[in-house]
Amino acid sequence: MSALRRIFSLSPDLFDSSHRFETSWLITPWALFFFRAFFSFYAFFVLIFNLIFTGVQPSYGGSEAASLSFSYFTILTYWGLAFYFLFASLHTLSYARHGTPLLAHFPRPLQALHSLLYTTIICYPFLVTIVYWAVLYSSWFPTPYPRWTNISQHALNSLFALFELIIPRTSRPPWIHLPFLILILALYLALAYLTHYTRGIYVYSFLDPGNGRGMLAGYVLGIAAGIVVIFLLVQGAVWVRKWGTERKMGREGRFHGGRSKGQGDAELEATRQWEDKA
Repeated sequence: MSALRRIFSLSPDLFDSSHRFETSWLITPWALFFFRAFFSFYAFFVLIFNLIFTGVQPSYGGSEAASLSFSYFTILTYWGLAFYFLFASLHTLSYARHGTPLLAHFPRPLQALHSLLYTTIICYPFLVTIVYWAVLYSSWFPTPYPRWTNISQHALNSLFALFELIIPRTSRPPWIHLPFLILILALYLALAYLTHYTRGIYVYSFLDPGNGRGMLAGYVLGIAAGIVVIFLLVQGAVWVRKWGTERKMGREGRFHGGRSKGQGDAELEATRQWEDKA
């Protein structure tokens, strides 16, 4: 039972003792806060503007289309990005001001959920971008609004994820997060078919069994395999970033008040037992 609790980040050991979630090897905590706050503001602006604009424009579907947006995986993951950057910016702001982030005071289950949320926002946006441009995209957008909203949600989403993958000092996601990524996809699949049952609409055309059950199974298995590959690539990218910046370049991080990693107990890192030191 003790080993299981450790795997789920619920052990009594220190959580993120060197504040990797709130610091960067490149920029100061204040700069990291600014970028995260800006990304959160932009993502919420896109989401709320889309809800209002489609809700009042009959040509875009009106209120029915606005409510249906919550059945799209793209939109749900974009809400995930918006809320992640909101929480991350608050944690980073508190660390930049006081040297201790709000995250350090959270109960361990919430800390573990924040870690899982981080994993989702560095994995799902790449899946959304790949599936959209490779499978769903058909032609360029003729007017500015669909051009802006689609680029924001199907291109900038991956740019935001890439920022979080490269700039902070975060460690590789725990392996236990992989089955959770697949489980969330399965739950979304259930939501998509619930939407069809209640609204009579397939939010994504490839989910229609009428196109062929073999094709449907191929898409579902392909997307599941895709998130596994993306997770592995993200694992490798974080390892390369930590190896290059910390071991080769000696840039172990920029901390509160300009301190270096070895100054103060807050920067004494304890590596969790199920993680590699890289």
